[in-house]
Amino acid sequence: MNNRWKVKVSLAVGLGLALWTLGCGGGGGPAVTVRTLATLTPKNGVVLTGQTQQMTFTPGSGGSSNVTWSVNGVAGGDATVGTIDANGLYTAPAVPPSPNYATIRAASTTESALAVLMIVSPGPTVSMMTPAAVTAGSGDTVVTVSGAGFTPQSVIGAGGATLGRTLATTFVSDSELTATIPAAMLASMGVIGVEVSTPSPGGGGSSVLPFTVLSAGTVTATNIPQVASYAITSPRDANVTIEFGPDTTYGLKTWARPTAAGGGPVSIYVAGMRAFTTYHMRAMVDFPDGTQFLDADHTFTTGGLPSARLPQVTIPTAGVGTRNPGVEMLSLFGIAPPPLTAAQNPVHAVVYDLDGNLIWYCDYDSAGIYGGGVTPVKLLPNGNMVFIILPGERDELDEVDLGGNTIHYMPVDYLNGSLAAGGFNLTIERIHHDVTVLPNGHLLVLASYTKSFTDFLGISGTSTVTGDVIVELDDNWQPVWVWDTFDHLDVTRQVLASPIGSPPNWDWTHGNAITYSPDDGNLLFSMRNQSWVIKIDYENGKGNGDVLWKFGYQGDFTLDAGAPAAWQYGQHYPSFVSPNTSGTFKFGVFDDGNSRVLDDAGDICGTTGQIACYSRVPIYDVDENAKTVHVEWEDKTDPGFSPFLGSMQVLNNTDVESASGALSYNPVGGKVMEVTQQTPPVPVWELDVTGQFIYRGLRIPSLYPGVQW
Repeated sequence: MNNRWKVKVSLAVGLGLALWTLGCGGGGGPAVTVRTLATLTPKNGVVLTGQTQQMTFTPGSGGSSNVTWSVNGVAGGDATVGTIDANGLYTAPAVPPSPNYATIRAASTTESALAVLMIVSPGPTVSMMTPAAVTAGSGDTVVTVSGAGFTPQSVIGAGGATLGRTLATTFVSDSELTATIPAAMLASMGVIGVEVSTPSPGGGGSSVLPFTVLSAGTVTATNIPQVASYAITSPRDANVTIEFGPDTTYGLKTWARPTAAGGGPVSIYVAGMRAFTTYHMRAMVDFPDGTQFLDADHTFTTGGLPSARLPQVTIPTAGVGTRNPGVEMLSLFGIAPPPLTAAQNPVHAVVYDLDGNLIWYCDYDSAGIYGGGVTPVKLLPNGNMVFIILPGERDELDEVDLGGNTIHYMPVDYLNGSLAAGGFNLTIERIHHDVTVLPNGHLLVLASYTKSFTDFLGISGTSTVTGDVIVELDDNWQPVWVWDTFDHLDVTRQVLASPIGSPPNWDWTHGNAITYSPDDGNLLFSMRNQSWVIKIDYENGKGNGDVLWKFGYQGDFTLDAGAPAAWQYGQHYPSFVSPNTSGTFKFGVFDDGNSRVLDDAGDICGTTGQIACYSRVPIYDVDENAKTVHVEWEDKTDPGFSPFLGSMQVLNNTDVESASGALSYNPVGGKVMEVTQQTPPVPVWELDVTGQFIYRGLRIPSLYPGVQW
């Protein structure tokens, strides 16, 4: 064995004996001390710019925790490489150093430890931008982009197919940047993508925010001097609302109208303004991402009707309490035969604010050729108005927009042609009194025709009887369902009618209102000359038309008190006033009171020795299964006696509004009252009309579906 191998063997044997001696605890050799080294944790890691990292120094055996700190050899660090305090809290610099590493050293008098951190920029995220839109032709525009993860190196980019560029950017904070989009990029409509990017290490690009360049809004006049048309175009999807008012606090709003998919023009009628008044208005454009653009303020000065054409409307001294908000829609009616002078021809389809100012009208008979009036005016879900014009030569159903443009019209001849084409063996003579909007958008229209009878009710020869029909019109105003009084009721029951002319004609049913029941899809039909409200098996167009019950004197129900005077007579406008509309429910009517039966002896109001006839507004609590009725509330102190016309409704504040349409003949007139549902009722608000009858007066929230004024 050579000497080299002898040395190796000797060392191996010696080391083995030493380890065995230490491991077994025996032997007489000296004790061995094991020293630990100082450590710094974390040993390495990644820190985002501007963020902190707590460093922890652990001294070695016998070492001291009293250390000094340095970053890249700089005691305490600096703004370039980051700083560290006496407690070891490291704060990364605002931008990554180059190279982007920070060597952290903790040193005592006897030992030290190192750690290496990588410094990178965060990835920027964006949440909003203000402004988010301007009109085409705007000048240089400063935008503020909000988000997170911004650094002084972050820049705002404004993109486009040809004009994309990086903008000179001002760093405000890690959550806010500003930059100026130059006017050259805003010359025409379009959508500019705006994003934030931060250079590496780290960094990257954010998502894109759309900056929208719209057309400037324009305001023009319409066929109705008190209505403006406001148009604006968006290059992407948006909803547009117009706010308006007598000053720049505005206060009133239209409904919101969408652009076409992908953007496009939106035109909205601004209606609800008083005559001969300057209004301010601006468009509010809401985008799907939650941002909003406010157009510049525009002014519009309304015109109005000549004073001779204005309905004579007054608001007497206010009552007590708080009136229900909204506006008052009136369907007015004159009695002078045409041709009419201006003073004889005030407009008929009107809406007033609650201070008595005319804020919308449709002047369909400006020359006074037809006379008559409208029965009734109703606001459609599409924002248009629908009404029936009668009497005179224009016996027709009309739909007009708020600007006064005719959208649809249906004279009697057109309806008869459609009935024949649809296979209905029926010829209508008049369209009259009511049109009702169904949930599916179809319309129910009330019409009438006559049948001839021989020796009718003991009168020799030929008599004619006028009965009513209900026609359902689809979206295209084509008939799809017809209900005929002659098929379902006793023609010999003549209650309020008296034969007129020769040969005698009997106005048998004189229907005046159709009310839809949402719960079961059936219909209530008010027949003035029968003093009945009947329920028709309609079932949303699938029913057989049977009369399910007859409500009123000599009908199918029993009153628990007050009969027979507490029934309705010659009534108008049955209206549900409870959430449910079938089974057990509540509804009210305007009870005109014609030929009211006062007692079981059959005495009639207004006849010799009996009390005068009176109108009232009852609310009935009805159980249609048990066929029982209770008068829950009534107002019979104020309506007086309106022998025809009228309406009632329960308002959102629980007050009751009624229109006593024909309170006087000399002068012609009626009034609308809002009263509390107390006993006795307390007047809250009143509107009086002189020179015209009120077919209906109804409180509606505003001139726009779904909007409350």
